[in-house]
Amino acid sequence: MSTLAASVIDAAVARGRTLAVAESLTGGAVLSALVAVPGASAALRGGVVAYATELKHTLLDVPAGLLAARGAVDPDVAEAMALGVLRRTGAEFAVATTGVAGPDPQDGQPVGLVYVGIAVGGERPRVNSSAHQFDGDRAEIRAAAVEAALGALLTALGEADASD
Repeated sequence: MSTLAASVIDAAVARGRTLAVAESLTGGAVLSALVAVPGASAALRGGVVAYATELKHTLLDVPAGLLAARGAVDPDVAEAMALGVLRRTGAEFAVATTGVAGPDPQDGQPVGLVYVGIAVGGERPRVNSSAHQFDGDRAEIRAAAVEAALGALLTALGEADASD
């Protein structure tokens, strides 16, 4: 994982881009992986851990109606979290994680379901999300979610190069 985090930081620094992270089920592990990379401060703006559902609304501007209608484990929530942290930090790229690490289902969603949201800033920010179904215990699901988030961020940085 440290190699993947280093690749993200290296790519962001090489491109002169800034990063932010919004996390729920990963509880700060994505941000921690990035911060562990020497030189991370050249690209990393910060992050928000919004573990409680209502904090996704108050800290990340996820619409309250969306959270009430679908719960916190939803692709649109992941996208809204990424967009919220992008706007709050002034970063150019943001990644967000939301899902169910277990041991029990949440909001009718199964253990292991994870959504990773990506937001890319600009005049008209772009957002997307990906769904993942991970197996394993709580720690394994969280670790897989961190890896998926870092991979999505690295992909977004590469795609930005292609569209520039």
